[in-house]
Amino acid sequence: MRYFTDWALPQLEMLIDESEAPLEVWTTLDLDMQRAADEAIRKNAPGNAQGALVSLDRDGSVRAMVGGKDYVASIYNRATQATRQPGSAFKLFVYLAALEAGHKLDDTVVDEPVTINGWSPRNNSGRNSGPVSLRTAFAYSLNTIAAKLGQEVGFATVASMARRFGITTPINTQPAMVLGTSNVRLIDMTRAFASVGQKGVAVTPYGITRVTANGAVIYQHEVDTSHVLVAPYVAAQMTDLLQTAVAAGSGRAAQIGRPVAGKTGTTTSNKDGWFIGFSSGLTTGVWMGRDDAKVVPGLQGGTAPARAFAAFMTKAVAKRPVEQFETQVTLPEWQLEPEDNAYYTPDNGMFVDEDGNPLPVDQQPRSDGTEEQTAPDERLDQDWIDRMTGGAPPAPSGPTRTQPPPRDDRRQPQPAERVPPRDNPDGF
Repeated sequence: MRYFTDWALPQLEMLIDESEAPLEVWTTLDLDMQRAADEAIRKNAPGNAQGALVSLDRDGSVRAMVGGKDYVASIYNRATQATRQPGSAFKLFVYLAALEAGHKLDDTVVDEPVTINGWSPRNNSGRNSGPVSLRTAFAYSLNTIAAKLGQEVGFATVASMARRFGITTPINTQPAMVLGTSNVRLIDMTRAFASVGQKGVAVTPYGITRVTANGAVIYQHEVDTSHVLVAPYVAAQMTDLLQTAVAAGSGRAAQIGRPVAGKTGTTTSNKDGWFIGFSSGLTTGVWMGRDDAKVVPGLQGGTAPARAFAAFMTKAVAKRPVEQFETQVTLPEWQLEPEDNAYYTPDNGMFVDEDGNPLPVDQQPRSDGTEEQTAPDERLDQDWIDRMTGGAPPAPSGPTRTQPPPRDDRRQPQPAERVPPRDNPDGF
């Protein structure tokens, strides 16, 4: 709760004039949801990592906020202050731009090798699957398709879409930006997803509903629903894609027994894990990682963050009526009609350099966050190297059915951000 009050109460200076009278402040926080959020982060964040969560109601009211595992140990609010790379969660803006430009969910796009200005993105699986639908490309987070869509609509257009939906941090317009290379805040990303859930109407987070002095109301929050970000049909199609990602794609661990739409995000070498989604009018974003941006072994958006989302949302929406989305979830064709050997599961994420290309094996980070300089044959067999660098996949030992990649793509590392000291909570 202290993370929330540290964020909300300083806003009083902008909401009311100075008053010498005692003030009474009403906030949006739901204590039951806050307890559930604290528990979800505490129980699901890896032991060597931090976690953050923010949950917005349909009008933008903040119902729960967790800025870290332990406020006493660190007052740094990772939900509102930290800026981290969002990975594939940023593809929300790529696909919004593509849908607004006229693409349809069943449009056929070709998953094939692509090079843009010297940058050659690869899929997490290390393979290409030829013609697929836009729905399939999003559900299985195909990097090549995101790159092609970004090039088609324009990388500046994707950046503009992100800013339109409330991303306040700088966004680069290099091709690799489609994979989430620009640092963002959790509360901003959650706000963007909430706006999609509200059929394209802008959602603005707020924490104070009313302020009184000597019994007189001196401030009353008013929700503005007049700012339309995208046409309702674009938001509906985006919600359809987000449903598919939870029902059959990388976000399956976020299922809660009622309609959920959301997206995972994972950064290079498991440094950050994200899950952001909405259900029954409530939008919740979860981030996990280390403050020093070192590797967290096993951390992916579809694992601990998605589980924390499910643990929190199960309790948070329990007393709310089940709400169906305008579009019913449609499974991608690989789920409906699996093809043998369309995908194989890699042993680990692909390590990439600042340009999105595979790192040499002797420069790849170890699971403890350090870099090992031993010769490749001392650490890895050639089979693993081939898969991680996009070489020929191993021959299957027998007939297999299609298995979608269980986690998001990986992309470029960024320098670790500076964590403000405890006596400097504003980060300056």
